[in-house]
Amino acid sequence: MIVTSALRHAAAGSAAMLLVLPAPVAGAATPPRAPATAQAHAPALGPESVTEPTPPARRFMEAGRLDRAGTQVQPLAGAPDVPTPSALSWVVADAGTGDVLAARAAHRKLPPASTLKTLFALTALPHHEASEQHTVADEELTGIGEGSSLVGVKEGYTYRVSDLWNGVFLSSGNDAVHVLASMSGGWESTARQMQEKARSLGALDTRVVSPDGYDAPGQVSSAYDLAVFGRAGVRDPEFTRYCSTAYADFPAGSWSYGIANTNRLLTGADGVGRYPGLLGIKNGYTSNAGNTLVAAARRGDRTLVVSVMNPQSGGGLAVYEEARELLDWGFDAADKVRPVGSLLPPKTPEEKPEEKPEDTRAVSVRGGAGAPAAALGAPADRPRAVVEPDDAGPSVALPLSLVGSACAAALALWAWRRRVSRV
Repeated sequence: MIVTSALRHAAAGSAAMLLVLPAPVAGAATPPRAPATAQAHAPALGPESVTEPTPPARRFMEAGRLDRAGTQVQPLAGAPDVPTPSALSWVVADAGTGDVLAARAAHRKLPPASTLKTLFALTALPHHEASEQHTVADEELTGIGEGSSLVGVKEGYTYRVSDLWNGVFLSSGNDAVHVLASMSGGWESTARQMQEKARSLGALDTRVVSPDGYDAPGQVSSAYDLAVFGRAGVRDPEFTRYCSTAYADFPAGSWSYGIANTNRLLTGADGVGRYPGLLGIKNGYTSNAGNTLVAAARRGDRTLVVSVMNPQSGGGLAVYEEARELLDWGFDAADKVRPVGSLLPPKTPEEKPEEKPEDTRAVSVRGGAGAPAAALGAPADRPRAVVEPDDAGPSVALPLSLVGSACAAALALWAWRRRVSRV
């Protein structure tokens, strides 16, 4: 102990006393520490024990389940068998809680086709009122990709914003997207805004190049991200009104013509049965992406959202039937499975305590596995993640209160012995 060493050498005079402080550093003595059972013998704790940004179980589910290959589901007693869609990637989730009930390759990055228009709508809808009118300029219709789906927007014609959104959701009109993007700051600005919106929602797999979903090098999304966009959409009444509209009239100057939603689960077209309680959302197709779909349906007080990307068998309508299977299973299994992840965005810095960097000036972290938790910036009533010690020797930093006590004791004894020797 430091005090014992100091007392032993005090009689040798003040010069000897100056050697007291470095003595423990040179030897094997160790400063007092927190109880060993709470530090060195405890299992190593992860980052959650320090910052607690999200419940550890949820973080584990997202990282440990949704990133894995193969179908991810955690059935309880009585759960129905999960379907086996041919799609490369799919997700079925509860839109209310955000719980992912089952998924396959949820974070696999694939071209999204026109399902990316869900993100475009989430980004651009707030910019203009539905009743606002806009006269289309010729330059607003430049750069539309060859073979794009169109609703029939014409330069020089005046449209209500609601007409343009009907063109986006029902006809998947890339011409309507170009006009709305021009009204929202321009094509490149809209792409940047969409990217920021995706990040804010926790959709980290998406890279936006062409806001209309037209195939572009590097443009990708994932079934997870599309489900995130779908969940956000059905929580917005304006978005939901557009995406659940089956038929509408589109103006063409002095007259108008009817347009139908291309989502067959909503309209029942082409022999695809309408899905009860469907809220719509968005389908898509390109030669590179194949068929893609985000769909949501409500049954009772529960709303589910599914995303299906690129079925590998069954033809062009398979995407609807596979989405139907997933919705049916989700409603049957919702209370009979444990979630494998969450669509909820991560907590913001304002919602979680900030993790402060270790202060190595006062405490040796590399060799200080036994240092008091409070010295490392952790609350005294919560265990701190253990820092593994190294072989560099004992810590060179000692608690100042202990050094002061040793010095005071040594000085007192030295002064007393000098007085005695003079008597």
